[in-house]
Amino acid sequence: MQTAFHHFDRIVTSVAILANVLGTLVVLGLVLVVNYDVVAREAFNKPFHGAVELVQFSMVLIVFLQLPDVVRVNRLTRSDGFLVVAGQRLPWLRVLIDRFINTISFIFMVLVAIAIWPEFVEMFETKDFFGVPGVFTAPWWPIKLVIFCSAVMCALLFFVKVLFPQKITTNNSTANSDAS
Repeated sequence: MQTAFHHFDRIVTSVAILANVLGTLVVLGLVLVVNYDVVAREAFNKPFHGAVELVQFSMVLIVFLQLPDVVRVNRLTRSDGFLVVAGQRLPWLRVLIDRFINTISFIFMVLVAIAIWPEFVEMFETKDFFGVPGVFTAPWWPIKLVIFCSAVMCALLFFVKVLFPQKITTNNSTANSDAS
């Protein structure tokens, strides 16, 4: 059981890190698009058509590609001042509350995945797109797929944190020392 969990944890961790790297590459691509648009607009009076749509598309990609790694390393924004104090005096209470929060987060991410899946299927089948026809268009389904995969990854990470709160591969020592 321990070996299976360790193997599963390594896979989930690797996928979360890879998604984070992809999100970072999207940020770099976004920087290139914006800079190209600014230079082309000012120097040649020829803006990059579709820059606005690419920025919108990229922002969603960045958030949902980086979310699983944020969950993995306990960097979601939340007020944990009470948990820090409780952890010093009553460690079992901190574990209990942390498990409760992770359980609610798991349920929420499962609901997001369930809700977005039919949208992905519909967008994939209908080939629905956004943008201005003749200027710039892009399909919606890749965004819906990234949101679905991100929600599934986050749900898996929260599930593991609920089952094994002390064993998940995170920067718990870093997160705990930052909170102190």
